Amino acid sequence: MILPLQSLDRQLATWLAFAPSTGLRHYVKSMQETDRTFTGLYHWNWFDLTLLIPYFFVMVVLSIYGIHRYSMCYQYFKYRKNYDPNPHGHFDELPTVLIQLPMFNEQYVVERLINAVCAMEYPKDKLEIQVLDDSTDESQNVAREITERYAAQGNPIKYLHRTNRHGFKAGALDEGLKASTAEFVAIFDADFVPPVDWIMKVIHHFAEPDVGLVQTRWGHLNRDYSLLTKVEAILLDAHFVIEHGSRVRTGEFFNFNGTAGMWRKKAIEDGGGWQHDTLTEDTDLSYRSQMAGWRFKYLPEVECPSELPIEMTAFKTQQARWAKGLIQVSIKLLPQIFSSEMTRKRKIESVYHLTANIAYPLMVIMTALLVPSMICRFYQGWFQMLLIDVPLFGASTASIGVFYALSQRELFPKTWKKSLIYLPMLMAIGIGLTVTNSKAVMEAIFGVQSSFVRTPKFAVAKKGEKSKANKYRKRLKLAPYIEILLGAWFMAAIIYTFMNHNYFTAPFLILFVVGFWYTGFMSIFQGRFDRFKFSRKSQDDDDEASAKPFPVGV
Repeated sequence: MILPLQSLDRQLATWLAFAPSTGLRHYVKSMQETDRTFTGLYHWNWFDLTLLIPYFFVMVVLSIYGIHRYSMCYQYFKYRKNYDPNPHGHFDELPTVLIQLPMFNEQYVVERLINAVCAMEYPKDKLEIQVLDDSTDESQNVAREITERYAAQGNPIKYLHRTNRHGFKAGALDEGLKASTAEFVAIFDADFVPPVDWIMKVIHHFAEPDVGLVQTRWGHLNRDYSLLTKVEAILLDAHFVIEHGSRVRTGEFFNFNGTAGMWRKKAIEDGGGWQHDTLTEDTDLSYRSQMAGWRFKYLPEVECPSELPIEMTAFKTQQARWAKGLIQVSIKLLPQIFSSEMTRKRKIESVYHLTANIAYPLMVIMTALLVPSMICRFYQGWFQMLLIDVPLFGASTASIGVFYALSQRELFPKTWKKSLIYLPMLMAIGIGLTVTNSKAVMEAIFGVQSSFVRTPKFAVAKKGEKSKANKYRKRLKLAPYIEILLGAWFMAAIIYTFMNHNYFTAPFLILFVVGFWYTGFMSIFQGRFDRFKFSRKSQDDDDEASAKPFPVGV
């Protein structure tokens, strides 16, 4: 039998009356005496209900996704014996492999990529390399010259340039695939640097005839470049360690990440081929191919280094594209998934996977209601706040810390505790992404189409290296100012909580202030102060070596 809150209050008052006035009991008693709401009953009204019903609805939904994060962490460790990193067979004769390198205006990283791919250990007569270049600037001349130079050295590499961007990346991959007879296809984005033994570590897993894809884990070339890149690395680590690991070990569907993976060509064809009606063509094809009966494998011990976005606007653009694309895939494929003969467990996991980004517009609602709901909850009494809010907070927010901390523990067992200091900033930046990602999710829901916006890469790996960021720098027009205003709103809320001695909620509100101000000011001021750091002889010099974006190394 569950007692009403008023009865619990009376029991607490009775307990305090006979409790020693020392330690924690004395503190609780003083809080009870200070909070005058317990001297009478709190009476709900329609205004409170109008605020609190949607507030708690949002919190409950976010908590459901948070509990799912706990579930993935649990399954990752419970079923870890289900994973076998070794191939279950070997090819007597190595098959033909096509390597596709899709790119668009990538002049700063194209040579690094082609050099790494041409150095990979695999018989040249079994290998074909396609540079799929949709560039519209001088990058096409750079890519063509580099490709011709490596081809002259005996490498099986070809340069393919399209005069249009029909289908964007998916369209380029599809056209390149039609021009090849290779049985297997590896894909690397321009910011990746695959190791020399990558193909040999992957190819023999396809000796199992039902394996359609092998995905490998992303590494990070510029992990320590700045505070932003450190947070980005932790975000991706959790996806590749816990999320992928949990789904693979429990036999659920997981997605190709668009790069650093190898496909069986037949699995692409059986899945319906590359389609470009979503911004995450990789996840779209992944689900269609697995629904067609193909099995995917994931190799977390095989790392493929890549370059993280070094500017806030580039990071926001990337995250918004992924958020919108996954919702587009959910709208496109969930009806097929529900009507299929999949197990109920797999259907539920697919919903969690494909709809996770719906949390962003829910966060917008919570952001709008948080402060007035907090005031309303405060006048109900602190005990009711702890009884209801703390469990919801633990499910929706604390799960984030557990999720990302465990990924670092798995990757860096000796030094993982050092990364814990970045978890508050990680949660703050996640809050700061709410504005742009919510816009992207709502565009997906209402069918607003947009082009595939690339994430610029600048071949920057170490702190202090110069960046050519101004070459492709883009700015978000309105979003940063909205973020700054939201940060100011929550700063006012913090001042209000201190005025009312409601210190419990202040740390939580600080995350909102830091998150919105960090993403907002970083978006506005990136690169604005370069001219004060480096002298420039001419505009040509500026194009060749621009100062790194501001701020970095925070």
